[in-house]
Amino acid sequence: MPTQRSFIDDLKDQYKTGGVFIRLIFFNVAIFLLINVILVFGRLYGYELQTANGLYEIFTLQTSLNGFVTHPWGILTSIVAHFSFGHILLNMVFLYFSGRYFEQLLGGKRLLHTYIVGGIAGGLLEIIAHLLFPGLQGSNIVIVGASGSIMAIFIAVAFYQPNLQIRLLTFPPFKIIWLAVFYMAIDFIGLATNDGTAHFAHLGGAIIGIHSVRNLRASSNLINISMALGGYFKGAFSGGKRSKLKVVKNKDVRNMSDEDYNENVKAKQEETNRILDKISKSGYDSLTKREKDFLFNQSNNA
Repeated sequence: MPTQRSFIDDLKDQYKTGGVFIRLIFFNVAIFLLINVILVFGRLYGYELQTANGLYEIFTLQTSLNGFVTHPWGILTSIVAHFSFGHILLNMVFLYFSGRYFEQLLGGKRLLHTYIVGGIAGGLLEIIAHLLFPGLQGSNIVIVGASGSIMAIFIAVAFYQPNLQIRLLTFPPFKIIWLAVFYMAIDFIGLATNDGTAHFAHLGGAIIGIHSVRNLRASSNLINISMALGGYFKGAFSGGKRSKLKVVKNKDVRNMSDEDYNENVKAKQEETNRILDKISKSGYDSLTKREKDFLFNQSNNA
């Protein structure tokens, strides 16, 4: 008789096998729980205001120049922190949806770096906007949440596979690029409102998302630079060989004529599109082993 798995065992299995986007969700949820547990005890011991202020000092990005200079860590801590249940729920659902597609197409390592770079770029754009535009100057606004990072991931998917068909609720299937354009338009229009949303941070993430899938192998691509730096520092701290940013070419590719190479790329793209269409209609689990292996190899070669 098989032993019954516990809820904790299921969580461990999801964390180990679910991919980078699942681990990012786990990490965000863990930070959310930590913040709220600390808030609970702060209130119980009579230090509710002091506790909340301390957590805001640690986990938010301040948009004033002075606030950023004195609290620079906020550029990183803010992209994994949420204070309200509604905020983290919406962001994690969006991360699950877009992260799954991204990892299938471009791989987990690139997803992680897009998340980080997108979040940083969104925060920096928000700070720059508060310095440049008189209507925003003097406002004591802080940024918290993974929205900019997730926007980078979602927009990257949309611009990498603009014809990907998706389905929302009872709406008929439509191309993902139209949803991306809709979100960016909403954020641009939102710049004229005072709704408490960091629209510049969202747009900063969107810009990184678009940039990240243009010239994927170029040394000027910010995600490639981030990945190279990550490999360099990982090697430096682990005592191993330091990574260098380089393009490794397969022997078969080198021996191809330009015409054959372009035809090979076109065939792989058409097969990728076919598999993605199948996912959008029937789900990832409907794929055959060959189709899953093909997507995995494509993401590793991207």
